[in-house]
Amino acid sequence: MRYDLDDLRLFTSVALEGSITGGARVMHLSLPSASARVRALEAQAGVPLLIRERRGVRLTPAGATLARHAREVLAETVRLDSAVASYVVSRAEPIRLVAGGSAMHLLVPAALATFLRDHPEYDVNVKERRTNRSVRILAAGEADLGVILDDEPTALRTEPLADDSLVVIGQAGGVLAGRVSIAYAEVAEHPLVALDRGTPLALWMEERLGPQAPVPRYRTLVPTLHTLITLASAGAGLAIVPRRAVDTIPSIDICPLQDAWSTRAHLLCYAARAPEAAHLLAQHLHAAASVQA
Repeated sequence: MRYDLDDLRLFTSVALEGSITGGARVMHLSLPSASARVRALEAQAGVPLLIRERRGVRLTPAGATLARHAREVLAETVRLDSAVASYVVSRAEPIRLVAGGSAMHLLVPAALATFLRDHPEYDVNVKERRTNRSVRILAAGEADLGVILDDEPTALRTEPLADDSLVVIGQAGGVLAGRVSIAYAEVAEHPLVALDRGTPLALWMEERLGPQAPVPRYRTLVPTLHTLITLASAGAGLAIVPRRAVDTIPSIDICPLQDAWSTRAHLLCYAARAPEAAHLLAQHLHAAASVQA
C-alpha cells in the first residue's frame, strides 16, 4: 500500500490529540476534510483504525500499529530532508566576519553555533585579525562585520557588545588568594605563562606596557587561550586573560588588574555596506554576549 505523508501526519496528530477535531486543528484542516481523509486511510488499510466515541477517539490495535510506524516514517523523512539540505549550496554570498583572539575564544563560536543552525541559507567566513587590521579590512569593504576593541578610532558604525577587561588568574589557593586587585608590576614578579608573542592579545599588551615595563619570566608561551587557562589553573604560573574567558571556571583564583589599560570592551563594527545577513549575525553575537555576561 502507498501512504500519503500528510495523511500520516494527520493520523498521528489525531492519535496524540485523542480526537479528529484536535488533529484537524493541528493540521489546519476543516473537520469535514480531516474526517474524510481518516476514512480514506481506513479504507486503504482495510481495517478500522479508530474507535469513535462521544468524547473523542481511541486507537484500535491496527491503529496503534499504524501510528507507531507512521511516527517512525515521519521522523525518517525529517532526517532525510536534513541530510539532503546539507548538500545545498548557499545562494547568498558568505558573510565575512573578522574578530580578535579574545572574541574567538568563546563569543564567536557561541554566536556561530546558533546562527548557522537558525539560518541554513547563509554561510560565514571567519578570520582572526587584530583590531587595527580588522578596522582597515572593514573600511575597505573586504569584510562585513567585525568584533573589535574599543581603543581603535573609526568612522564606521559601531555598537557596544561586551566587556573584555583583562584579569590575572592562578591556581586556586595560590598567590592570588584573598586579593581584590593587583598591579601588573607585582604580577611580573611571579613566574607567568602567556600567549605566543605573535598572537593578538600578546601584541596588544606589548604595545601598552612599553619598554619600561618589568620583564617577567615566562615559563612557556602557548598558542591558545584554552591552553593558557589550563596551565594557569594547574599552577604552572600566573596568566593574564580576558575575564569573560574564565568567569564560568570555579577552580581558579581571579584577580582584577589595577592598571588602566586592562579595562577594555568589545564593539561590533559594521562595514559601510554590510548586507542584511550581517545584521542577523550581529543579533546572534549580542545574544551570545548576554548569555556569557
